Amino acid sequence: MRKLLKKGDSGEDVKLLQKALKLKVDGSFGPKTEEAVKVFQGINGMVIDGIAGPKTQSAIFKEDIKKYMDTQMTVPLFETILLDDDEYHHGPASPAYIYLHHTAGWHNPINTIKDWNNDSRGKIATEFIIGGPSIRGNDNTFDGRIIKCMPDGGYAAHLGNNGSQAMHNNSVGIEVCNFGQLTKTDAGFKTYSGALVHESQVCDLGYKWRGFQYWHKYSTAQIEALKDLILFIASRNNIDVRIGLKEFLKTEDPATAFDFKKDAWSGKIKGILSHSNIRKDKTDMFPQPELVDMLRKL
Repeated sequence: MRKLLKKGDSGEDVKLLQKALKLKVDGSFGPKTEEAVKVFQGINGMVIDGIAGPKTQSAIFKEDIKKYMDTQMTVPLFETILLDDDEYHHGPASPAYIYLHHTAGWHNPINTIKDWNNDSRGKIATEFIIGGPSIRGNDNTFDGRIIKCMPDGGYAAHLGNNGSQAMHNNSVGIEVCNFGQLTKTDAGFKTYSGALVHESQVCDLGYKWRGFQYWHKYSTAQIEALKDLILFIASRNNIDVRIGLKEFLKTEDPATAFDFKKDAWSGKIKGILSHSNIRKDKTDMFPQPELVDMLRKL
């Protein structure tokens, strides 16, 4: 959807607006559509200007979003292993964003929680972590396993420096256990720590993204778990995941869609985003074709 719809506009976005307002759908934002918007704004205690800006659209499409999510969602299986009480903020929060990360560590999500408990950085964590296969290719125990490490409403810092403090408090983060970029050597593909990655877990993008062509592949189980988790969070918190990355991928190639967006950095774009959308120095997540395909089909 366009961020602002007003009298004189036309097109598919206007049709969606008219459908939600139970008007005759002709795709033309005329006097009747403007009046319907004003009536809706008045009933809901909003500024009455007849313009469907972000707040008005969010209110109008609230039920539509919920119906969409409910038809798409499979409730994921996850375990709850809470962080220490002083390692997160207890909230409440009002999430409007879902952020995708990968944590440059090993495959066991429980160890990630232990690391967060034991580090000295303060309250830095994400609500969910998805485990992966061992990079040695010999252990799939944690592959696709989802751990929830904060209660509903809890949050911690997971975005770093950006242009909107509100995003820190009002976003849900998902960490996928993954080593990120790889370096090709005579011995094989190595992680940043020098560990070798099994050849079955190497993704060759065919081009360089943020300086690297080879990456530690997100597994099929991780991507499936991530899809279910995204839709679960979206339904739980009424977040429209058709906005953000999925929207970028409609008009941009994957490398560009996963790149820095100034409006995302400043908090203007909600929905689902990658950490790389708001930080030029981050490589999580990278545009692996299977991940891109899943996001396009949300």
